[in-house]
Amino acid sequence: MWDTAFVTYGTYVETPLYYVRVTTAVDPSTGAAQFEPAADLLKALAHPVRIAVVRALAAGPLCVHELVELAGVSQSLLSQHLRVLRSAALVRGTRRGKQIAYRLTNEHVARIVDDAVRHAREKLTPDRTSPSRDT
Repeated sequence: MWDTAFVTYGTYVETPLYYVRVTTAVDPSTGAAQFEPAADLLKALAHPVRIAVVRALAAGPLCVHELVELAGVSQSLLSQHLRVLRSAALVRGTRRGKQIAYRLTNEHVARIVDDAVRHAREKLTPDRTSPSRDT
C-alpha cells in the first residue's frame, strides 16, 4: 500500500505503508540568500573577545570596566568589540551614572555561543565522525 506525503515546497512523495514528512533545509525560491541574517550573526560573534563578552553578559548586565577585567583586554579594544556587537543588535548599553552597563538583547545569542564553545571543546575521534566520550 502506498500513501502520499507532503514535502515542503509542494513536492509529493509516495512511501510504502506509512506517512513520511520530508522537509528540505533550503527554500529553493531563495537559495542560500535566506541565510544571510544567520551568517551576519555568526560573523558578529566570530572573535574570541566577543565570545567572552557574550558569555559574561549571559549572567546579567556588566559595566565596561567589569568586561575589561573578565576579557583581559584593554578598554579601547573592548570598546571596538562592543561596537561590533551593538551594530549587530546583540548587546545594548544603558547608562548607570558615569558608566554604561551592557546586556544581551536576546538570550538565544548566549545559547548559540554556549553551543559553539561546547562543540569546539569536544574531542573528535580519529575518523572525525563522532565526538569522543573521554573528555
